[in-house]
Amino acid sequence: MAALFHSSRVRSGGQRVAEAEEFMRSHGLQFPVVLKPDAGQRGSGVAIVRSSQQLCEYLALARFPVILQEYLPGEEYGVFYYRYPGSEHGRVFSVTEKRMPILLGDGESTLEELILADDRAVCMSDFYLHNNAARIQEVPAAGERVQLVEIGTHCRGAIFVDGHDTITPALEEVIGRIALTFDGFFFGRFDIRVPSRQDLMAGRNIKIVELNGVTSEATHIYDPKFSLFDAYRVLFQQWRIAFEIGDLNRARGIRPASVADLLDATREYRQLAQSYPE
Repeated sequence: MAALFHSSRVRSGGQRVAEAEEFMRSHGLQFPVVLKPDAGQRGSGVAIVRSSQQLCEYLALARFPVILQEYLPGEEYGVFYYRYPGSEHGRVFSVTEKRMPILLGDGESTLEELILADDRAVCMSDFYLHNNAARIQEVPAAGERVQLVEIGTHCRGAIFVDGHDTITPALEEVIGRIALTFDGFFFGRFDIRVPSRQDLMAGRNIKIVELNGVTSEATHIYDPKFSLFDAYRVLFQQWRIAFEIGDLNRARGIRPASVADLLDATREYRQLAQSYPE
């Protein structure tokens, strides 16, 4: 897993910055690094921080527990995994390839004009223009590749593509070994980065960006080739597996969360999320 550091909201801004800088020194990390809320979803509050000043600004404003994480280059994938309690081996249910949209400069058009002229980018033009506000009037050189986003989240501009053809015995074996290191984990999605598609299929050079539990989903359903019917079919299959795992865990004496527990957790998250930066 990528090196990460947790900073509690009870510490002062200065203490949090000092601890973050010490963590970076002790792990040999350089900017950029990733900062994000300890509890979040859909990329809310995630920032790629490129300087000490940005680090200080983020931690000074963050009124919530923060994770500082190693920034990882490479390709990003979502690998959804499950294992039934009592079974030695699990399965990779789905893989999502997360593509960061890239435009090609023509030496004449501004980045703003390129975004508005692109059939796909124009659908999220408000977000892309806001995300690239500092450079929208720049004119990329002919053939220059301009990446519009860096965070692999669908609602923040990444393109999700079904990666089912990347599921191999080698990938399942490695993901299974990793999953077994998390006590009580049977169902969820690993968001990972690897140098290449070939590395993913060979199960090598994998680094985990995030592990999402029972509330996560198999994100390959956001591939445009999937109809609404297809998406619901996958979700119904996913939740059937989740309920079967829950039933087996309950038979083993594990107490499920009560409705009151779930409502309290939801209320606490909603209160925290209101303070997350856009």
